[in-house]
Amino acid sequence: MLLLNLRGSQGPLYRRIYQQLKSAIHAGRLGAAARLPSTRKLAEDLGVSRNSVILAYEQLAAEGYVVSRPRSTTSVVAASPGRSPAPAAGRVEERPRLSAYASRLVESLAAFGSDSADDRRPGLKWDFRYGKPSLDEFPRTIWRRLLAARARRGAPESLGYLSPAGYAPLRQALCDYLRRARGLSCEAEQIVIVSGTQQAIDLIGRVLLDPGDAVLVEEPHYLGAILPFTAAGARLVRVNVDRHGLETTKLPPRRAGVRLAYVTPCHQFPSGVIMPLERRVALLDWAARAGAWIVEDDYVSEFRYEGSPLEALQALDRRGRVIYIGTLSKILFPALRLAYLVLPRPLVRPFVSAKWAADRFTATLPQEAMADFIGSGQFERYLRRAAARNAIRRRTLIEALRRHFGERVEIAGENTGVHLVVWLNGMAPDDIPALIARAAAAGVGLYPMTPYYATPLRRAGLLFGYASLSEAEIRAGIRRLAEIAGVRAAA
Repeated sequence: MLLLNLRGSQGPLYRRIYQQLKSAIHAGRLGAAARLPSTRKLAEDLGVSRNSVILAYEQLAAEGYVVSRPRSTTSVVAASPGRSPAPAAGRVEERPRLSAYASRLVESLAAFGSDSADDRRPGLKWDFRYGKPSLDEFPRTIWRRLLAARARRGAPESLGYLSPAGYAPLRQALCDYLRRARGLSCEAEQIVIVSGTQQAIDLIGRVLLDPGDAVLVEEPHYLGAILPFTAAGARLVRVNVDRHGLETTKLPPRRAGVRLAYVTPCHQFPSGVIMPLERRVALLDWAARAGAWIVEDDYVSEFRYEGSPLEALQALDRRGRVIYIGTLSKILFPALRLAYLVLPRPLVRPFVSAKWAADRFTATLPQEAMADFIGSGQFERYLRRAAARNAIRRRTLIEALRRHFGERVEIAGENTGVHLVVWLNGMAPDDIPALIARAAAAGVGLYPMTPYYATPLRRAGLLFGYASLSEAEIRAGIRRLAEIAGVRAAA
């Protein structure tokens, strides 16, 4: 008699019978060619309906564990899977053989002290993390309405395959916006929609770099760019950033063989400085001489608090050397996962091919809704409101820091973006981890500057994001930080 124990297991009854029989086959209790009881007999023994047993047998037959013949018994297949070894306690699984790309990526993440998982820190009442927008202020009702309208009236082709380059009306809407707001010189055909800035940078590395190629990066740098380039096997050439941006007098000569340069000219990350016109022109001239591409990451440049947004580097490009990256996820909400590339014409086809190979195309419905969001004027209205709120929060953060810390801090960054760099005078860099730990215990989220530098810092610094916090929360968070640091408000 076949003994099955269905107690303690969960799920539909037929699945529990199926799992028990499969386990018996794997364990060798039912060997090759062993006959199973008839469905009627096993149903009687288990006290269940015959249909449950029939379904279990059919599932086993479909997966090749048993064979049933008309008007005959059901038996285990002749080539039985046999006994599966029991997992040993504490057994270390064999290390997989990874590609060179994956190995470099894993090693880089470990070296930079980062990982690819969600890195939210629960329990923080005042979280000054960079990159967190104010989600409660996004016009979610309007966004839901646009999504619902598109879902209701969606044409049949909306449910099929889309061009890897993206939804054509969104590309046109972005083209019109970029010409108007950022001064770009482009056509809709030069725009490729991607699933976030990170995919844009990864595609750049895959399309333009071979192992050993040299890539120029800013120092301090954006980790999200360093990792894909390192994984692609690139050799990093670091050029310092001073208070006027990338030091173009230190650009490497042509013989250095730099393939591309990754820059953030309108708001350098993380320092926040803006590259002046003469350095932009010098960078473009260097790229033309060196035969290098310039990757312009124009993240959150829409948020400028004195005057109009600055003209993009791409707008000055007359030789077709600039690859422009823009993001919708960073300025609206992270889960949107929409960004875009504006490419020189010779690069459009290679990038569309790479996008096809990566994930075929970006999800259609959000692209359709975004095209409507931009076309209706809601996008730019939201940007104006968000910029006004962020300006107030930035001012509140600066005032709170000066009130509580006075000369103990040095605040860096221009009137743009959604973060500030704060250098702590009189504190050693080695003291920062302990301060961050004490602050976290008190509900304040702080983030160090060390990950953005290739060499050890000589100063203690923190990166403060402020877009997700109200003015009251900013004041309370800085006041709590001052209490932790043991300082009194400046007179």
